[in-house]
Amino acid sequence: MSHSKISRTQIPESTKNQFIGAMKVSGKLRQSADLFGIKPSTASDIWKRYKKTGSVKNLQRSGRPQKLNERGKRAIMREVLKDRKKPFTQVAKDVPDDISTSTVRKVAASEGYHRRVARKATFLTDLQKKKRLRWAEDFDGIDDQEWDNLCSSDECYIELDDSKGRIYVTRSADEEYDENCLVPKFKQSPVKVMVWACVMRGVKGPLVVLEYPGGKGGGMNTDRYISQVLEAHLGPFYHRMEKERPGIVFQQDGAPSHTAKVTKKWLADHGIDLFPHPPNSPDLNPIEPLWHDLKTIIRGAPHLPTTVPKLIKAVQDAWEKLPIADIDKHIKTMPDRVQAVLAAKGGHTHF
Repeated sequence: MSHSKISRTQIPESTKNQFIGAMKVSGKLRQSADLFGIKPSTASDIWKRYKKTGSVKNLQRSGRPQKLNERGKRAIMREVLKDRKKPFTQVAKDVPDDISTSTVRKVAASEGYHRRVARKATFLTDLQKKKRLRWAEDFDGIDDQEWDNLCSSDECYIELDDSKGRIYVTRSADEEYDENCLVPKFKQSPVKVMVWACVMRGVKGPLVVLEYPGGKGGGMNTDRYISQVLEAHLGPFYHRMEKERPGIVFQQDGAPSHTAKVTKKWLADHGIDLFPHPPNSPDLNPIEPLWHDLKTIIRGAPHLPTTVPKLIKAVQDAWEKLPIADIDKHIKTMPDRVQAVLAAKGGHTHF
């Protein structure tokens, strides 16, 4: 008798019983297997199971196959979207039905949701969103020349180690900056410096390493902002650029030292026109992404700085190396940033 070899799952129960009968008569596994076209390894499994259980039936699989209906899928997605930080393992426990983590993952994936690293962003109140939206409406459609006249400034901490543990959230590809999918960002490092800088399209302005005495009241205040930044650097740079670009305006964020009455008076007395900047809006300042570029240059150096003086030197060197093209590419995105705020109704954008 000639048979093609068949696997265990394809073998009828009657054939298995015939094989067992042959084994009882001859006791020869390969010979008995060949009689019915069964692979030797499969025949061995059948015989072992028979001796152990007295039956040729396949053992019941652990974990029942589950057919999830639409109602069950909706229950899973409700739980997934209720708390974006909740791991799928916990979602599987919290839904009413007895389901596995892999089922949750498959259902979420079918709806376009996956576990991804959460972006960090500043918190926005409803009032701040309204102000951002009003700002975008006011500056929607202004021409490139006006953006070219924008002198954008910002302060930033540069630190040796600003890496943090990752936090994962469940989101779709276009929810990167959805409020439910963001986590607050904090920075702490014993070796760090704060710098101030300003840029315009085609121009790299001054970079200033700010000096603080430290301790209570030893941080940035109005007097230090005016003396270290405005008087020493911004004023001369602004008026030099004013000769080249009539209509220049200065942009700063809403830090207390920036919005103080004495600061505003100093700017007015020195003929420096201010460009509005909504609160909590680093995405609306084209200098903001340059800090990432600056840190990338520092981290790419052969030897990382290990002290504050070395870090200061590294920051200054990196600012000199920063290409003007990198400045321009961010300033060119200002019309897109305005549109993004309008689309988000004042909420977070991907910038």
